[in-house]
Amino acid sequence: MSRQGRWEYLKAIHPRYRQASRAEKRRILDEFCQVTRYHRKSALRLLNGPPPARKPRAPRRRPPTYGIRVIQVLAAIWRAAGCPWSVRLKALLPLWLPRARAHFRLTPALEAQLLRLSPRQMDRRLAVYRRPAGTGRFGRTKPGTLLKHHIPLRTDRWDVTVPGFTEIDLVAHGGDAGDGEFAHSLNVTDIHTTWVETRAVLGRGQHAVQQALEEIRQTLPFLLQGIDSDNGSEFINAHLVRYCRAHRIQFTRGRPYQKDDNAHIEQKNWTHVRKLLGYVRYDSPAAVAALNALYRQDLRLWQNLFLPSVKLVRKVRVGSRIRRVYDRPQTPFERVQACPAADPAKVAQLRHLQAQLDPFVLAEAIDENLARLYALAHHRAAARRPAERAPASQRPRRAVSPRTPEPGVLTSAPQRDRVTSPMARRSGGK
Repeated sequence: MSRQGRWEYLKAIHPRYRQASRAEKRRILDEFCQVTRYHRKSALRLLNGPPPARKPRAPRRRPPTYGIRVIQVLAAIWRAAGCPWSVRLKALLPLWLPRARAHFRLTPALEAQLLRLSPRQMDRRLAVYRRPAGTGRFGRTKPGTLLKHHIPLRTDRWDVTVPGFTEIDLVAHGGDAGDGEFAHSLNVTDIHTTWVETRAVLGRGQHAVQQALEEIRQTLPFLLQGIDSDNGSEFINAHLVRYCRAHRIQFTRGRPYQKDDNAHIEQKNWTHVRKLLGYVRYDSPAAVAALNALYRQDLRLWQNLFLPSVKLVRKVRVGSRIRRVYDRPQTPFERVQACPAADPAKVAQLRHLQAQLDPFVLAEAIDENLARLYALAHHRAAARRPAERAPASQRPRRAVSPRTPEPGVLTSAPQRDRVTSPMARRSGGK
């Protein structure tokens, strides 16, 4: 019963209680306590007290501190930054606001309100802008047995204080089937600085993966000292082992079927690849060239220079729970600048680029490139209509992935293409 309902019931029953006999008062009191859930002593004080003469005052609500314009600008920055977590959004505001003045015509008072917003308040006010999106997941990792026992396992927790020790992985862009050759994204993330570099290759050939890794090694603003991979055959091979030995790169691998051993790169596979490209199929050289054009320019600068990230500092056990403590959100470039081991020439070049670039312009350019890239996707399952399909006896056989989709995952190709289009890339994620 609501507060207003209890007050009206008390007002109706109060005169009848005062005029009732002792036995009737007991029955009225029992009924009053059962209906209103009041304690018996509290009910006695109300029924024996003066009659309720006025309605209870409605709870006072504080007017909103932040107006519609503030939340609209915050939502626009949040979308342009790729819908980051509120703590990261709070950290990137001082870096983005100087560029946002020209885009949104900000006043000093509005800027002060934006900077005053707490992460919890951002979560509450941006809740209406969040929209869930369904996706499908299809793994393509095939175990490599060649030289597997010559590459040491790494099962301990990363505890490095210098850049250069990385985790690597391939992200498949095969759509809803695994037959034929299609594009893969080679993702590399540095443990200490959270710097991420990505390159696209057609297929999973050993030579192509090694060439992409060499290009990434030349691009990194620090020396590549170690790589840690899963047990896929694209990494566990003599070609990559010889390359690592020639360049004095430490090569380790995780345990089979233990994704937590590569937790850093698994997270970046979602935030830096899947969230942008979805689960459609790219299987042409033109699509691979478009992917690399995106990875080499706008995307890497936008993610590494303008998007803060957090790092896990320690875990604290509180009773039966584990509390995770994170450091202050920083961009990967800020962590690189704080490292004495970073390449001074590359750091100076990146600092000059950061001063010249506008993150909002970069975000718009990324959206345009994603739209053009999506036009190169091969929607073969979506394009084939049931009425136009040939009889089963005349249809060519093709290899079908033995994996079964997860319960609740969208499995029809037209639906999956719709939710993974480039226009929906900023709608989900943490």
